[in-house]
Amino acid sequence: MRCTAYRVGSALMMGRVISVLFAVLTALSNGTASVLQRRAALKVPDSEAMHLSLIGHLLRQKVWLAGIGLVIVAAVCQAVALATGPIAVVQPIFVIELPATLLVAGFVMRVGVPRPVWFGVAAVTVGLALGMASAAPVGGSDDVQGAAWIPALVATGIFEAVLIGTALGTSGNARAALLGLAAACGYALTAALMKDAMSRLDSDGVVGLLTAWQLYATAAAGVGALFLLQNALQAGSLVAVQPMLTLGDALISITYGVTLFGEELRTGWWLLPQLIGVALIATGCVVLARSPLATASPEPSPRVR
Repeated sequence: MRCTAYRVGSALMMGRVISVLFAVLTALSNGTASVLQRRAALKVPDSEAMHLSLIGHLLRQKVWLAGIGLVIVAAVCQAVALATGPIAVVQPIFVIELPATLLVAGFVMRVGVPRPVWFGVAAVTVGLALGMASAAPVGGSDDVQGAAWIPALVATGIFEAVLIGTALGTSGNARAALLGLAAACGYALTAALMKDAMSRLDSDGVVGLLTAWQLYATAAAGVGALFLLQNALQAGSLVAVQPMLTLGDALISITYGVTLFGEELRTGWWLLPQLIGVALIATGCVVLARSPLATASPEPSPRVR
């Protein structure tokens, strides 16, 4: 009995290490892709906003295509991370994408990294560590049970419609923030669908994966989120987009993890350090987004996944 329990515990621990490792690799790939994506987005005229021609314009730029290549690498790493760990663990790790983006941007633009950037990196890192340690996500299933997707998709659709509708009535940074939050919701949904799809691979093999509607819904949600993010980047500054994108993805992903996959988080007094961790992450994101590396042209973008 003890030997079996030890093996199970070791397997779970190894799975958690693998999921964290590939989540970090996803963030680094996205951080590098973000710099390339933003360089391309800055060349798009304002008249292309919220039109499919925006994507056509970007497709003619080699730097954007290089960024898409890294997006594909990140997607593979994310799939491995979600297949081996809870969504409430994997998705919040992506908050390190902004620090990665700015550090890569500093290298690309050949400028030194200012001290505030390091303070921001420290705040995001400490906040993430504190939040994850205090929340300690555990349990949950690899797939979504029954018809739980129906209310989740309806609620997500209503939320997205409200955000996009409100964004279309604004401009500048207000539109960028709203579209950034809409993109974050799209990416969180993509991750939840991807995790559910990957569970079919474990249970039914390749045929089960290829016949699962979640696989194709993952692609559709990912393309939609990418479209929203490109428009957010075109509409306003990083300081408007990034906090909404970073925290929105993490918090909405945790919500999906709890409601769809049955993952559990610590509650009670543990909520206090969790809130402190969120506050540190938000503060770090604002500091980083206001840094010269974020406001310089070409402006590095938040994640593109």
